[in-house]
Amino acid sequence: MKFTSVLGGVAALTAATLLLSGCGRTDDAASGPGETTTIDDGPATGTISIWAMGAEGEALPDFVKAFQKENPDVKIDVTPIPWDAAHNKIQTAIAGGNTPDIAMMGTTWMADFADAFATVPEQISTDGFFEGALSTTKVGDRAAGVPWYVDTRVLYYRTDIAEKAGWSEAPKTWEELSQMAADMQSKGGSTWGMRLPAGNDSFQGAMWMPWSAGAELTDGKNWTLDTPEMTKGLEYYQSFFTDGIADPNVDTSPGATEAEFVDGTAPMVVEGPFLRGQLEAVGGEGFADKYTTAVLPALDGSVSFSGGANLVVFDGSDNASSAWKLVDWLSQPKTQAAFFEATGDLPASTAAWKESAVAGDAGLATFGTQLETAKAPPVTTSWVKVAAKGDQALEALRRGTGDVADVLKTLQGEADTIGLD
Repeated sequence: MKFTSVLGGVAALTAATLLLSGCGRTDDAASGPGETTTIDDGPATGTISIWAMGAEGEALPDFVKAFQKENPDVKIDVTPIPWDAAHNKIQTAIAGGNTPDIAMMGTTWMADFADAFATVPEQISTDGFFEGALSTTKVGDRAAGVPWYVDTRVLYYRTDIAEKAGWSEAPKTWEELSQMAADMQSKGGSTWGMRLPAGNDSFQGAMWMPWSAGAELTDGKNWTLDTPEMTKGLEYYQSFFTDGIADPNVDTSPGATEAEFVDGTAPMVVEGPFLRGQLEAVGGEGFADKYTTAVLPALDGSVSFSGGANLVVFDGSDNASSAWKLVDWLSQPKTQAAFFEATGDLPASTAAWKESAVAGDAGLATFGTQLETAKAPPVTTSWVKVAAKGDQALEALRRGTGDVADVLKTLQGEADTIGLD
């Protein structure tokens, strides 16, 4: 079982997205997809080119040998691409008409290049994927990709410190979470009760609170950020700082989250599956027995962030039928379960979670449950810009330089100016 690849894929996706938050849909992108490809029942043939980033790009050459064995007349040309170069490389390829047949596409990049993606053929079923993941493939009224792997956030907490604080079960409500965090400090001996998102990507990382209160980011036409539901969520976020439970000057440097979790400085945090591997590396042998995971505590519901990557076929593909056959194979439950074994990437197919490779990992059960209600940000080129403004809003709340009403009024005005593209 490997965990480092999840860090290389999902976590790097977030970092790369933030790095390129100013990028929008290229003006040179195709005006829209042409006629939808029809897939025949025959084997895949010819050469299929595919671009993939990070650990996924490194794993694919060996992994797709099974597909080549089933389709002996096909050749698959995999090009691994560094995350920090991927966005510009894709943009340049679209402008120059030099796109591959298939590309791995981060969920937050779908809108940037959507005009260049072919529509998913009706022969490829998009049933059976987690709803949050499936929503990231929809551009307007069409499916522009197929979910490949997913990411979500759950609550990690130190069970040994919780026991000292008098807690033997995970918190299920917001009230219980706040009390448990306070008890971790006063009775468990921790410096802080919980670590909350700060800095880059903090707004997206904290959206589980407004979503739990029933907030929506948009109504489909406009941003809906200054609402009673969003207010509830951000008031809850701010309460951890005003009550002295969370550190307003939290260290956001690489490695700080796992270091503070392992040494007990901040014994609770909301993070993704990649943290398991990091904790294993930092905490050493036996540390896994000192913590557990739980679905996020709820107000109206337990709702977390859904991210990951999709598979897309470019509209200009010269071998579209075979390309879609490979996409279909990669999206099958058994294939996704096998890819999890190879990389640690969480399957987007719900059926894959019943395969022994996934079901046999007891530590993943929490993530599977959380994915059932996880939500993704809207598929729009302006999301990263609005999220960056949201990061600034949380900064003001965390440091006490603004109240929720004022920061949401400002954030709504900024989002209205940016627009919903």
